[in-house]
Amino acid sequence: MTARSIRNAAATVLAGSLALTAAACTNPGAPADGTGGPKDSAVVGIAYEPDSLSPLLGYGKDGNSKIFDGLLAFDADMKLKPALARELPRVGDDGLTYTYALRKGVTFSDGVPFTAKDVVFTYRTILDPKTNNPSRTELDALKSVEAVGDDTVVFRLKYPYAPFAERTVHAIAPEHVAAKQDVNTGAFTTKPIGTGPYVLTGWSKGEKLSFKANPTYWNGAPRVKKFTMAIIKDDDVRATRLRAGDLDGAILPPNLAAGFKTDKGKKTWAAKTYDYRTVTLPTHHEVTGDTAVRRALDLAVDRETMVDKILEGAGKPAYGPVPTDSPWFTKGTERRHDLAGAQKILDEAGWKPGPDGVRVKDGVRAAFPLWYLSGDKLRQDHALAYASDAKKAGIDITTQAGTWEVIEPRMKTDAVLAGGGSPGDPDFDQYLLLKSSLGGDGFNNMAWYDNKTVDKALEDGRRTDDPAKRHAAYDTVQRELVKNPGYTFLTHIDHLYVVNDSWDGLSTQTEPHDHGLAAGPWWNVESWKPKGTGAAQK
Repeated sequence: MTARSIRNAAATVLAGSLALTAAACTNPGAPADGTGGPKDSAVVGIAYEPDSLSPLLGYGKDGNSKIFDGLLAFDADMKLKPALARELPRVGDDGLTYTYALRKGVTFSDGVPFTAKDVVFTYRTILDPKTNNPSRTELDALKSVEAVGDDTVVFRLKYPYAPFAERTVHAIAPEHVAAKQDVNTGAFTTKPIGTGPYVLTGWSKGEKLSFKANPTYWNGAPRVKKFTMAIIKDDDVRATRLRAGDLDGAILPPNLAAGFKTDKGKKTWAAKTYDYRTVTLPTHHEVTGDTAVRRALDLAVDRETMVDKILEGAGKPAYGPVPTDSPWFTKGTERRHDLAGAQKILDEAGWKPGPDGVRVKDGVRAAFPLWYLSGDKLRQDHALAYASDAKKAGIDITTQAGTWEVIEPRMKTDAVLAGGGSPGDPDFDQYLLLKSSLGGDGFNNMAWYDNKTVDKALEDGRRTDDPAKRHAAYDTVQRELVKNPGYTFLTHIDHLYVVNDSWDGLSTQTEPHDHGLAAGPWWNVESWKPKGTGAAQK
C-alpha cells in the first residue's frame, strides 16, 4: 500500500461532477453535417484523482501515466519492455550498475528534445529530501545517477536491489520546465509536459481530466484523439451515467457491473489485481494495540463470505498484502474463520464478556471506531461485515464514514478500512505498509505497525538479489503477521470495468490498488482503434 495509492482517494467530487458538458461526451471527429464518421474520442468514469500530476511527487511511478513515459514500461503480461530506453538495461558490477541506452529523436510535447539530463534531473529531484515525494524510500537503493552524453544513463546502487529495473518505469519529467519552478507547488504539478501519448488539456479538480493525442508521439499518434477521465466518486452515479450514455466506460463494483450483462453494446473486463481491503489496527489504541484482540479479529472475520456476498465471487480472501496465487505467498499462513478460536484467545487474554456482551479487560471495553471513505460502497460493505463478525466475538466496532481530510488526522488511534497493493516485487507492497520507521508518514504504515523481526526481514528482502534469501525474508514477514497482525486483511479484489464495445485493442494488466487512472482497459488507450477499421495500431 503506497502513500500515493491511498492518497489518490482523497479528493471529493464537486457538485459539477454530475454534469460533464455535452461537448465532453460527443464525437469531435464526426463531420459537422451529422452524417457520422469514425469515433475518435472516449470518456471514462473513474473513482479517484491524483493529488498531483508531477512525476517528481510520485505521479506515474508505476507507469501508464499517459502524459509521460518511463525508461521502461510493462506490457499486457507485466513483462518489462523498452520505452524511452532503446533496450532493456545492461546490468553489471554484480547487480550494482544499470546502464540505459536512450531512444533518439524523442521530444517533449512542447517540442524540446528529451535527453539523459532529464532522467538525471528526475531521479535526483525525487531523492532530494526537500521534495515531497511520499514514495522516496522505494528508491533507497539508488546511490547515484549520471548522464554519459545525451543518450546514455548510468544508475549506481548502494546494494543489489533485485527489482530496480521495475522502478525505472517511473515517469520522466522535463528539466527545462520543472527545474525552473518550486518542485512542490509549481505550475508543473497541475500543468505537466511530458513525452507520453497524450497531452493534458485541462484538469477540473473533482470533475475531470481532459487529454488530447500527442501528434508527435515517438511510438505513433493515438487513434483516440480526445480522452476524458470523469472523476465520479459515487459508484451508483458512475453506473447511472454509463447507462445513460454519458460515459463510454467505467470501473464498477461487482453488483453494479452485473447490471450490464445483458447489454449487447457493452463488454465487461475483469482485471486480476494485488488490490486488497484491510482494517488498520493502530498500535496507539488500547484495544486495537492488544495482540490478543488483533489475533482474535483475524480469526473472527469470515473472508469467504465477504468474497461471496460483497464481491460476488470477483476476488479472493486476503491474509496479507501478497495474494494467495502469487509465487511469493507463504503457504500455511491462511487463517480460517474460527469464531470459537477467537473467543478462546480473548478469554485467555483476560477480555471477559460484560453485561451487554461486549468484552472488558481492566475496565476497558473492547470497542473502537472504524472509518471508511464516504461514497465507497465496497469499503462500506467490508466495514459493516467486519463489524458484524467482530460483534459475535464480543468486540464492539462503530463504523463511520468520512473524507480522507477527516480520517487522516485520526489514523494514529482510529481503525480505517484501507486499501493498497502493488504488483510485481514483494518489496513494493510490504515495505511502505509495515516498516516501523514509516508509521505516521502520511498514508505509509497507517497502523503504526512496530515489529522488529518484520523490520529486519524487510531490509533483508530488499538488500539482496538472491532469490532464496528473498523468499526466506518475505516468508518471515508473512509468518509474523500471523503471530501479530497489525492489520486484518479481508479480501483481494478483482477490478471490473464495463466499456462500450466500440474499439479493438483493449486488454487488462495485473493491477495495483491505484486503479482507474493508470489502469483499466484504457491502460493502453493509445493503441485502441475504432472497430471496423482493422487491427489495433500497436
